[in-house]
Amino acid sequence: MNYVYGPIPSRRLGKSLGIDPIPLKTCNWNCVYCQLGRSTPLTNERREYAPRQAILDEVTAVLARHALGEIDFVSFVGSGEPTLNSELGWLIREVKRLTNIPIAVITNGALLHLPEVRAALQAADVVMPTLSAGSPAVYRRIHRPHPEATYERLVEGMLAFRAEYRGRLWIEVMLLAGINDTSEALADLAAAIRRVGPDEVHVVIPDRPPAETWVAPPDDEGLMRAIAVLGPIAHVVHPYTNGIDVSDYATPAEAILGIVTRHPMSEDQLSHLLARWPAPEIAAALAALQAEGLVNPVDRLSTRFWIAAPSVFPAAK
Repeated sequence: MNYVYGPIPSRRLGKSLGIDPIPLKTCNWNCVYCQLGRSTPLTNERREYAPRQAILDEVTAVLARHALGEIDFVSFVGSGEPTLNSELGWLIREVKRLTNIPIAVITNGALLHLPEVRAALQAADVVMPTLSAGSPAVYRRIHRPHPEATYERLVEGMLAFRAEYRGRLWIEVMLLAGINDTSEALADLAAAIRRVGPDEVHVVIPDRPPAETWVAPPDDEGLMRAIAVLGPIAHVVHPYTNGIDVSDYATPAEAILGIVTRHPMSEDQLSHLLARWPAPEIAAALAALQAEGLVNPVDRLSTRFWIAAPSVFPAAK
C-alpha cells in the first residue's frame, strides 16, 4: 500500500484507517516538533501530488477486507499537509460514497483562508486544525511557515471555516516547553481559540522524535497550566504507539518501512508491534533497510527512534 495504512489506534478517533495523499514532508510549515523531520523545501502549491484514483482504489481494497466495526474513522492525514492535495475534496466525497464510516481530516489549517479548501472539507465529519500560538511571533518560532502562510491568514481561515462548517471542529495544540507553555503565551492562545470557537481543544506533547534537538515537552506544571488557561473544552491527548494493524504487510521489512515513514518508532515499539515475526527477523530487517539507505536511526527525547531515510533531522550536538 502506497497511500493507505492501518487501522491504527487513536485516543481521539478509535481505530483509524489512515489515508496519506501527500509525499513525505510536502508541507507549508517546517515545525520544530515534527516527527517527520524538516520540510525541505517548503511549498504552498496545491496540486494533485498523487493520482486520486490510485488512492481511492487502495481505500476501496482495504475497506473490503475489514468487517463492520473494525474501523471507527477514515482519516486523511498526510506525511505533510493534506490540503495541499488539490483533489482532497474529490477524495472525501468519493470515500463517502464507499462507506458510512465517518471521515476526519487532520490539517495544519494554513490554507483554510482559501474558499476552495474550505469547500473541500465540508463533507468531512471532523476537521482537526492546529492552533498552537496566540501571536505571530510564537507562531513563527514553532511552525517556521512558508512566507505566504502567515498567522493572520491562519486565524482568518479558521474563523471563516468555523462560520461555514457544520461538522465537528477539534483544534490541536502542540505544547512545547519554554515556548507556548508560559502564562503569557497561553493567555494569548486562549484568546485566539475563543475567537474560533471549536468544539474541543486537544493538547498534545512531543513524544515522537522532534525535528529539532532542543524541543522538549512541558513539565507537569506547564501542562496543568495549559489546561487551566485553555478552559473546560481542553484536555490532554496522549497518542497510542502500539496496536497498528500490520496484517497487510507480508514481511517485517515491508511493515517497518510502511510504519516509520509516517510514525517513527523506537526499536522496542517496533518489536512489540511486529511480534508476529521472530525478534532476529525484525533486527535483520532493520539492518537490511539501513544498509539499503531506506531507514535511519535518530536520537531524540533520550530515545533512539527509527525514521524513513528521506526525513531530514539535524544531528544531536
